[in-house]
Amino acid sequence: MPPPETRRGARPWDESDVRIRPNKKGTRPRTKERPAHDDAVTGRIVTVDRGRYTAVVDEDTADERIVVAARARELRRTPVVAGDLVSLVGDVSGGPDSLARLVRVHERRTVLRRSADDTDPVERVVVANADQLVIVVAAANPEPRTGFIDRALVAAYDAGIQPLLCVTKADLKDPAGLLANYDHLDLHIVISRTASDEDGVETISDSGASARLFQSAVAGLKAQLDGKVSVLLGHSGVGKSTMVNALTGANRATGGVNAVTGRGRHTSSSAIALKAGDSAPGTWIIDTPGIRSFGLAHVNADRILQAFPDLEPGTADCERGCRHDTRAVNCGLDPWVDGGQAGEAGPVRLASLRRLLGAGAPDPRQHAQEAKELGTQ
Repeated sequence: MPPPETRRGARPWDESDVRIRPNKKGTRPRTKERPAHDDAVTGRIVTVDRGRYTAVVDEDTADERIVVAARARELRRTPVVAGDLVSLVGDVSGGPDSLARLVRVHERRTVLRRSADDTDPVERVVVANADQLVIVVAAANPEPRTGFIDRALVAAYDAGIQPLLCVTKADLKDPAGLLANYDHLDLHIVISRTASDEDGVETISDSGASARLFQSAVAGLKAQLDGKVSVLLGHSGVGKSTMVNALTGANRATGGVNAVTGRGRHTSSSAIALKAGDSAPGTWIIDTPGIRSFGLAHVNADRILQAFPDLEPGTADCERGCRHDTRAVNCGLDPWVDGGQAGEAGPVRLASLRRLLGAGAPDPRQHAQEAKELGTQ
């Protein structure tokens, strides 16, 4: 082996010949300061699709345009959803093949959240900055679920969003029995039916399917949404997208109900914010995908109880530390409901509240009653 000084020719080795592995942190910024982006423009996110964020810029002006953006690296852990107000830099012209950069999410006025189920600690942001939650259920096909309505009401009150109940397909079944459960609530209700050719608003989906809704129902709901950011929430197949099409003139896909399972078919995969053509500035209607579950793991028991204002006064006579669930002893809600203070729907409402509080825990009073009945046989 030749001596070291001759391995690379006549020149002897020096420190420049030593290879130093680059530091992994060497390419990171040396400061935590970020650009101020004083030239950023504000946009409203209308939909999110596979890492691309579609926003409306210069809203309600002659320069209103659609801008597509990619999220900046420093925001990779920040959820961005329909309704968010964001700051955009780069190419915000909205021209073909243009791509801006989303650098900031503004503080949210309201956040509608849910979890996958009541035990899942992970919160999922549904929409941001909504003023109103429109809970859409069908009078039949699929059958309405009071449990879903109650959960949606809890989520709305918890988020500080005004709830509104919209019942569709009322021509198939009288919704009076369903609505009796909410007589004691300050809840605005809109009822929609299929209409004839003369007095209906026709909607056509992108698949060519058409439906007609009564003009009065569409006009009544539109009046409630005027000037507000409203999110429509409901199970698949209840007619939510049909109503959105009637309100906005869009052609969102609509789907039917499976005759075997009684459940609707998913027709939309992501939330999208749409404008109603002749509405006041600031009117946005956010259509969300049909959901199968609406968990409330992020809402504590006290806030759940506040969503039942017809029952809450009954807790004044509860013992200290009463949880008001199925395992509670001497709970003040029982005499409150038995005395008719919560109306005819009181027992149903109390059962719904306790399902939410106890997540289906067994009722010891029910077991005691069953044991008593067995002992007399």
